[in-house]
Amino acid sequence: MSADERERSGSGNPTKEEIAEEQKKINRLRLLADLTMSVIMQSDLPLAQAQEMVEGFKISAVSLFPGKEHIFELIYRPRFNRIIMEKYRLH
Repeated sequence: MSADERERSGSGNPTKEEIAEEQKKINRLRLLADLTMSVIMQSDLPLAQAQEMVEGFKISAVSLFPGKEHIFELIYRPRFNRIIMEKYRLH
C-alpha cells in the first residue's frame, strides 16, 4: 500500500519497507554531509568551490527529500556556514 493509499484509507502507519527506504535515504544524506564537510575542511579548495560543494549537497538533499529545502536551511546551512567561516577566516 502506497502512502497515498494509506492516506485515503485513513491508515497513516508506514510499512517496514517504507521505513527501511527512509532510513537508507537518511543514511545517504548523512554520509554526503560528512563527506562534503570533510572535503571542505581538509582540502585547499578556493572559497567559491567550497560554496559550490555546499550548493551541490543541497541539490542532493532536496532530491532525496523533495519539499524539505527548509530543513536543509535549518540544519545544514548553519553547519556549512560555520565550517566555511572558520576555514576561510571570514569572521
